[in-house]
Amino acid sequence: MEQRHLRYLVAVADQGSFSGAARALHVAQSAISEQLSNLEHEIGVNLFTRSSRKTSLTPAGKVFLEEALRTLASADQAVHRAQRVQCGQAGSLRIGFFAGGMGINFPNLIQTFRRQTPDVNLSLVEMTSTQQWGALLEGKIDVAFTRRLEPEFRPELQSVLIQQDPIMAILPKHHRAAPGPVDLRDLANERFVLSSRETSPAVFDKAIELCSEAGFSPRIASISTVWSSVVLMVQAGEGISLLPLNEQQFRTRDLAFCPLKAKNAFVEFVMAWSPRRDNALIRSFRQLALLHKRGATVRN
Repeated sequence: MEQRHLRYLVAVADQGSFSGAARALHVAQSAISEQLSNLEHEIGVNLFTRSSRKTSLTPAGKVFLEEALRTLASADQAVHRAQRVQCGQAGSLRIGFFAGGMGINFPNLIQTFRRQTPDVNLSLVEMTSTQQWGALLEGKIDVAFTRRLEPEFRPELQSVLIQQDPIMAILPKHHRAAPGPVDLRDLANERFVLSSRETSPAVFDKAIELCSEAGFSPRIASISTVWSSVVLMVQAGEGISLLPLNEQQFRTRDLAFCPLKAKNAFVEFVMAWSPRRDNALIRSFRQLALLHKRGATVRN
């Protein structure tokens, strides 16, 4: 049994005759008659009552017609959905991100994408930068908003720069160096609370690099895996910190978020993906993200 058998049956039922179905489908009447006779023989059921004036469905034929219509509708829907997936308008998309590093007006980007592609099952997964890179390779996420890729991941992953996040000195509100801009040489004798290299190598390495360029090695009092924990420890008097600007916590009352004088005081925020797993849906999302990036650049 093939789809054409079902379409021939529907046409005969609609037209009330084999000749009418032949004209509607632009198929020879003999071909339709032969194919439907083969169908009746295959399923062992008489579907039609044939006469010289009219062809009508038997009771079994009417039941078969109902199921044939459902089958054809399902087949058409399957084709439509497959085509939408092929052109990036449907499917599943998993986006990795990390708290404090969303950039390009991330919530607005997600809302816009959901509005433009309502048939896409979009899910957001919070992960550290290092977790995101492994998840991309394993196919657990499709796109990552993350820090600059470490060298060992660059052969298998691709990325595009979204923005450069400024590194800020996070100090007690009444620190002598506040409100900045801060010369890091003035902080050489301070204790530092840093973000863990295991979770964000780019941020940790940049902090060490900036201190080294200022002529000292930082006295590390504590290391944390979470941005908010670093800020909490600075609030508790454990030390000062160097972290990318996080707009969500920029206005913490008892802290000063001070720009640095160093011209290279920034870390890259990128969008990354696996070329091996790339598809139309992922490309569609990336294009929208880059449009948002350009829009944000113009507004700024």
